Amino acid sequence: MIKILSSLVAFFSITALCAQNPTGEIPKLVVGITIDQLRGDYLEMFRHTFGNRGFNRLLTNGLVYSNVRYNFPNLDKASTITTIYTGANPSYHGITAEKKYVPESDSEVSSFFDNKYLGNFTTAKLSPLPVRVSTIADELKVASGGQSDIFAFAPDASQSLASGGHAASGAYWIEDYTGKWATTTFYKNKQPAVDQHNRSDESLSSTIGNITWRPAVDIELYNAFPYTKNRYRFQHYFGVDRKDNIRLFKQSPYVNKEVNDIAIKVLASASLGKRMNPDYLALTFYAGNYEKALDKNYSIEIQDTYHRLDQELARLLDAIDASVGLKNTLIFVVSTGYFDEREILPEGMISSGGDFYPDRSMALLNMYLMALYGREQWIRKYYNQQLFFDKKLLEDKKINLAEFQQNAAEFLVQSAGVQDVITSHQMLHGAYNENVHFYRNGYYKGITGDLFLELQPGWRIVDPQSPEQQRVRNNAVISPVIFFGSNIKPQKVDRTIEATEIAPSVSYRLRIRAPNAAKGEILKELY
Repeated sequence: MIKILSSLVAFFSITALCAQNPTGEIPKLVVGITIDQLRGDYLEMFRHTFGNRGFNRLLTNGLVYSNVRYNFPNLDKASTITTIYTGANPSYHGITAEKKYVPESDSEVSSFFDNKYLGNFTTAKLSPLPVRVSTIADELKVASGGQSDIFAFAPDASQSLASGGHAASGAYWIEDYTGKWATTTFYKNKQPAVDQHNRSDESLSSTIGNITWRPAVDIELYNAFPYTKNRYRFQHYFGVDRKDNIRLFKQSPYVNKEVNDIAIKVLASASLGKRMNPDYLALTFYAGNYEKALDKNYSIEIQDTYHRLDQELARLLDAIDASVGLKNTLIFVVSTGYFDEREILPEGMISSGGDFYPDRSMALLNMYLMALYGREQWIRKYYNQQLFFDKKLLEDKKINLAEFQQNAAEFLVQSAGVQDVITSHQMLHGAYNENVHFYRNGYYKGITGDLFLELQPGWRIVDPQSPEQQRVRNNAVISPVIFFGSNIKPQKVDRTIEATEIAPSVSYRLRIRAPNAAKGEILKELY
């Protein structure tokens, strides 16, 4: 009887233990696909132009969540992608935006700037070290004892470094002036296939002069927007005579082909997914607007971008299936959750908002602070809707920083066009409310400013230092998250998930630790 009871206890213990582990085998390859500015509404509106092996294959056979939310302000490609791969908000991972202001040198630099490391095929000095926490790829490298190969390819450095992490075998991006695949000397290994491509006639620097972007299909199929006035068969030439040709190329669907070409080469040459430990491939594609499009709001170009992206996804999925097998691969597709749209009002239309001039507001604020604290230049910089004060001056004058910030905030909040002003002291020590918490998630001490300005929707920011004038609007968009392959059960889930839930969920499927700052829940459909 005792033996029977012991056997039953052992049986139920093992059963409970197995229930805590993900079903199926560990994937041999993980492919993280981030699509910058992918919109869920566009995905549905343009779906009639897609084939069966790209988006439609993912949407039909994948686990599809209807929307992902990033719970911090001023979304951009650097902050969102870092959040995806760390499972943490900028308040932990430290990448608050594509660029940051450095008060000590009064300069604007990449958030990934690192003077200790040189570049390969680039003059930029960058590294992943500004990401202050671990990533999915880092944890996989640790779990495999350094045996997993990890590669990241993206149009821009921030995307590549954030997704590749600190332990990548290689993280590459397209250099803005030469079109070569660039990297940083932070990574000690070189991938021969990338170097060979850079030195070959197939490199973008050699081919861009022959690339002209024209519609892939009859533009009558691009009929998603009934408001489009200019239905034209566009033509954009990326000739070598243009100084900004690489930058514009990165806003076209051809950048997705460039990323895909090198990824498929490395997939084969590095034998990814064919060893004992899982390998990792992180890719970033582009689904945003082309700035030279004649019709900014409802362009034919954006529909052609999605059509061509669908073809590239089909080509990638077929290559993975032929090399590793889709059943052996865990693929997740995530949007950056925002859309960078330049709003153009019809001639003669008067909007409800007005014009906000940062320089004028700062001048008025400084005069007010002079009246309170003495005739000094108290403000160092207005940058990215933040204010930076002269901290050394405040220390020398023995002025209480929290009180100074509060006085400045109470003055600024009365300005036309200002919805709210939140101080860094409030975010770190103040009373909790939903808005303060939202801005707190985007705050990192030593990188972000003393004041966050929340401007009223519809107002136009007129900054003499910036050629672009933008209207204030919430740039977050509905965007799906898709998990596919590796024993993923097809399912549509009408639920908004948090971006911080993705990394721990992928880690769970890999049976490794989540990144060290990840606090999100594991998505229950992936158990």
